[in-house]
Amino acid sequence: MKRRWTLSTKALTVVGLSALVALVLPSAGFAQDSAPEFLSQQNGNVMWTLIAAILVMFMQAGFAMVETGLTRAKNAGNILMKNMFDFSAGSVAFFLVGFALMFGDDIGGFIGFSNFGLSEANTADADGLWKYTFWFFQCVFAATAVTIVSGAIAERTKFVSYLFLSFLVTAVVYPISGHWIWGGGWLSKLDAPMIDFAGSTVVHSVGGWVAMAGALVLGPRIGKYTKDGVARAIPGHNLPLVALGVFILWFGWFGFNPGSTTAATGAIGLIAVTTNLAAAMAALSAMTTAWLRYGKPDVSMSLNGVLAGLVAITAGCANVSPMASLIIGFGAGILVVLSIEFLDKVLKIDDPVGAISVHGVCGAFGTLCVGLFASPDFGGTAGLFYGGGISQLITQIIGVGAVFVWAFGSGLVLFALLKITVGIRVTAEEELKGLDLTEHGSEAYSGFQIFITE
Repeated sequence: MKRRWTLSTKALTVVGLSALVALVLPSAGFAQDSAPEFLSQQNGNVMWTLIAAILVMFMQAGFAMVETGLTRAKNAGNILMKNMFDFSAGSVAFFLVGFALMFGDDIGGFIGFSNFGLSEANTADADGLWKYTFWFFQCVFAATAVTIVSGAIAERTKFVSYLFLSFLVTAVVYPISGHWIWGGGWLSKLDAPMIDFAGSTVVHSVGGWVAMAGALVLGPRIGKYTKDGVARAIPGHNLPLVALGVFILWFGWFGFNPGSTTAATGAIGLIAVTTNLAAAMAALSAMTTAWLRYGKPDVSMSLNGVLAGLVAITAGCANVSPMASLIIGFGAGILVVLSIEFLDKVLKIDDPVGAISVHGVCGAFGTLCVGLFASPDFGGTAGLFYGGGISQLITQIIGVGAVFVWAFGSGLVLFALLKITVGIRVTAEEELKGLDLTEHGSEAYSGFQIFITE
């Protein structure tokens, strides 16, 4: 008899809780017209896209750790400030201006021009609500693009000039070229529309080419090159932080690439597989390349290899087979090592973290690979190696070239303007003391005085 009473009590408790939930959800704003709508595909798409966007936002922490670890301790706080304000200033810039230029009504295939300040979003219907979700997803991508610039110009840039740069890149430079490919612009209207599924070129190459412009205008850090032009290594202060950052970025990339479906479809599994395989293979090929060239399996090169593979596969992650993703990752891992060495020793471009090579060079490489390896079985488009002819490859080449001209050219103009207005480089004395003290008035590692006299 006691057992029956217990079961009845439990049954009544379940009924009571169900009734309570039914009363609370509507008042909390979660009411739906019917239970099936609550579980509808549209709501699933919103949930998946938001989760993916949150993963991409967490990548800011990964970039901060990678850049901090690969630079000297006396500049660690400055790196953290730049990464934080990339997302802070970038969010405001993209809300007010950038999103409208990228996804607004097309003007001549070059620029969008509507929905400033997200004026077209509303709460009246599902489509109006979706615009908020889509904006947030695109915002975290915009912040990623400008964060790439931070590492390449680290340890010698004025913080105030970087704030202006971050705002302008997110508001204007990134959105305009993004419109060409993702917003209905001219590259998306070619006979063979450009394919850059998650942004090897739209996001990563744009950041990489602006970074290269900045590194050229700024010049190298003090002591980077001898009087004879021989490159000197300036080691970063914390490889464990670099490794942590790489793992965070690898993790976040499963929002970056699969999330670009902006829909909870079965394709997200395929995209996760190609993303992971390319990163893993690039780590192996970068490590092996460094081992063969330098006699040791270099840690920083191996870690940058992971990022190179992730960047390279981002364009074609939904359009290539898993086997092709291994090939793309293999090539990216080799390329990033050779590119870092070439920029450093031949072109004399001082990039403390290898951002130009990882994002600019490998982003372009991965975008071109779509024209070769795109498979009709995976994305519906056939590349050169799958019987599709050369048309898609030609489009990819045009797109990569056009974005390079725009991003690198815009970067040169922005840095030149900043140089003659607020100035872009700290003094030699400030650089030697470290930007943490001279720009921010504090140390990242308080009490370790050796860091301020390096």
